Amino acid sequence: MSSVPPVLSGSEIRSKFLEFFNQRQHPILPSASLVPEDPTVLLTIAGMLPFKPIFLGQQDAPSPRATTSQKCIRTNDIENVGRTARHHTFFEMLGNFSFGDYFKEQAIAWAWELSTEVFQLDPKNIVVSVFREDDEAFEIWRNKVGVNPKRIIRMGEEDNFWKSGPTGPCGPCSELYYDFKPELGDDNIDLEDDTRFIEYYNLVFMQYNRDAEGHLTPLQNKNIDTGMGLERMAQILQRVPNNYETDLIFPIIETAAKAAGIHYEKADEKTKVSLKVIGDHVRSVVHMIADGITASNTDRGYVLRRLIRRVVRHGRLIGIDGNFINQVAETAIQLSEAAYPNTRERESFIKQELEREENNFLKTLERGEKLLADIIAKEEKQISGVDAFTLFDTFGFPFELTQEIAEENGLTVDAEGYQAEMKKQQERSKAAHETIDLTVQGSLDELAEHIHPTAFLGYTDLQSQVKIEAVLVDGHRVETAEAGAVVQLICNQTPFYAESGGQIGDRGYFSGDQLVVRINDVQKESGFFVHHGKVERGSLTVGDTVNATIDRACRRRAQANHTATHLLQAALKNIVDDSISQAGSLVDFDRLRFDFNCPRALTAAELTQIEAQINIWIAEAHEGQVAVMPIAEAKAKGAVAMFGEKYGEEVRVVDFPGVSMELCGGTHVKNTAEIGLFKIISETGISSGIRRIEAVAGPAVLEYLKVRDQVVKDLGDKFKAKPEEITERVENIQAELRNTQKELEKVKGELAIAKSEALVNQAETVGEFKILVENMGDLDAKALQTAAERLQQKLGEAAVVLGSTPEDGKVSLVAAFSEGIYKGKKVQAGKFIGGIAKLCGGGGGGRPNLAQAGGRDASKLPEALHTAKQQLRETLG
Repeated sequence: MSSVPPVLSGSEIRSKFLEFFNQRQHPILPSASLVPEDPTVLLTIAGMLPFKPIFLGQQDAPSPRATTSQKCIRTNDIENVGRTARHHTFFEMLGNFSFGDYFKEQAIAWAWELSTEVFQLDPKNIVVSVFREDDEAFEIWRNKVGVNPKRIIRMGEEDNFWKSGPTGPCGPCSELYYDFKPELGDDNIDLEDDTRFIEYYNLVFMQYNRDAEGHLTPLQNKNIDTGMGLERMAQILQRVPNNYETDLIFPIIETAAKAAGIHYEKADEKTKVSLKVIGDHVRSVVHMIADGITASNTDRGYVLRRLIRRVVRHGRLIGIDGNFINQVAETAIQLSEAAYPNTRERESFIKQELEREENNFLKTLERGEKLLADIIAKEEKQISGVDAFTLFDTFGFPFELTQEIAEENGLTVDAEGYQAEMKKQQERSKAAHETIDLTVQGSLDELAEHIHPTAFLGYTDLQSQVKIEAVLVDGHRVETAEAGAVVQLICNQTPFYAESGGQIGDRGYFSGDQLVVRINDVQKESGFFVHHGKVERGSLTVGDTVNATIDRACRRRAQANHTATHLLQAALKNIVDDSISQAGSLVDFDRLRFDFNCPRALTAAELTQIEAQINIWIAEAHEGQVAVMPIAEAKAKGAVAMFGEKYGEEVRVVDFPGVSMELCGGTHVKNTAEIGLFKIISETGISSGIRRIEAVAGPAVLEYLKVRDQVVKDLGDKFKAKPEEITERVENIQAELRNTQKELEKVKGELAIAKSEALVNQAETVGEFKILVENMGDLDAKALQTAAERLQQKLGEAAVVLGSTPEDGKVSLVAAFSEGIYKGKKVQAGKFIGGIAKLCGGGGGGRPNLAQAGGRDASKLPEALHTAKQQLRETLG
């Protein structure tokens, strides 16, 4: 074994890890999407997250062992990215897992073999940690592996005991660290010294269950969950000073540096930080968009938008003007496409999304600069921390740039206030789903130990006998529920469809001897179908056998709408763009909604064509076929899957041959003719790059058309016109209104000019200047500005301040100053009028020579104008 490990690429490290465990009966499973099934987290934040249901006992393991390379995203330490050697938002976690198979001794032995024989790390460079009370792990490392006891460090619960939450699976950890400076010896080893040590492999021994009182009991099936950071191992084997300079990230950094016209090696530390941020964040955004995430102002869409904006902002900080993000994104795609082909397959959509967000943010930055100019105009000494943070958080405006511009204008920035606001935001961010909760809450947790998940019969049976396994009232288990009680019922089996895949749950009733329970909703929780309803007659007890009957009319409507969404997606792909994919849906009893990825609005002609095509398919009476098959076979046949959705090895395929084939667990019509009719109601944008079509199908179309027909009749009566004449009549009225509005604006402008002409002689001379301060009645803001500019031009070296109350309670103010005042006397219109507006409960600002402001208290206008006149007299006299 060589004392110097070989230099391996990131791709080689990934392959060697997976091959090592695959040779030891670990099937290689693909990385799960960054969009997790787990609702407690926004993004996939750990390699073990996809296996959470297995660790909880909610799902059977696909095999006793597994190995993966899982892409992950964490943003709770986003401010450390680029500033430390190994903080990232995007990272790959290499893992080997055992589900009740091998345990501690085997996991440790393989970790050592992988480290020292496959990656050829010198044992003198390895230090291991164990939980302070885990004597078993200590003995294995010392006696079985042969590690020097001085290099086995016992650590506390905070560092070396993994827990899923307050209760649930937990266990000790053992971590492997690489020692960059073994020559410093084995005495007084401090693993917190990140200049010497880097943790590269974590072994979690999931061996206990912790109850609500904190007691630990051994698990019947002990599990192994490990994680090796690919970027960290690349740093070690490629012998570079940080993760960013590995071949996984550095090519992206070089692309960014080239766009900025600089060299990374010659750059100062501040510039290197920006280049590292770009390198890291671009990997994140490429993979997020490839997994179907689009930018928005909420949830994971907000995370994506924030990361994109940080890339653009850091690009500006290193001197890149204009668009550049797709240059670095192309490099990221090139680096990832071999391991993650969907980045290349989704290249077009990734680049469209990035370009759109980049363009929008560049405009936002311009608005931020204008807002900063307004803030500077109002302040005399210091920009508040709140204002500085608003500029950063809302507009992405760099704090450093705010400080720089403020300094140029003779102001400071409240840095402490800014940091306080930043801390609040970080606390909010950390609280938002950055830990994995492996506990199943409340009564369902207890039920999981005693009863089996609910069997669904509803694909074939609309009525069946079911046994009541649990009755819950207000979330608490009870034995019996009487008439009037609002209940949640869990049965051994059910014909009721539980809300899933966008389709809402069935309605219906449970019945028995003197019993009626009206069911209004069904939800699926941890494998249990929870029937929400009300006991209308009789009583219900755990263990009772009752008749469960769904509302057939509601089911037929839901089936028609669900199949219609499949036809809609097929039509969109055929007519608009084959790359269109589903981004969400709602299948209700009376309507349907379909969200899809598309960078533009659909044209009226496209919508007409889509609607016509769907109705043709309905009229052609295509028979539906449903089959369960291996996912590989389904994909080979061309079945459409939803981005971000995780599927098992076996999938349900809903096929209308020649029209549509999708992976789907919902209920559908047997023949498209059962749908009857299809009508698009609207097509709108709901976020950047996401469009939404709302439509109706079946009987709901007639109801919709009936309402529309009545509206047309009412309009015809009001306009005294035939239906075909209504559009022309409305257009004529609109044209008349536009002409009237133009005439009104013209008259107002002429009135403002006339009033201003009459005011010229009322100007007061103060020293070498003239001042004019007047109340202009109800003149609107535009006319007020016109009057102020005209008066100042006529008066020459003058200060003109005009006010008006164009609306009830609202105030408009304008200041127009000549060059001699704002340059010679250093009195800027923006700062001046902003201060006057505060007297009316408002604010504003603008340029040194012309500025507008507003207020909310019209009663204060006379006082504010009087104050303006007094201040001008004192300043200019």
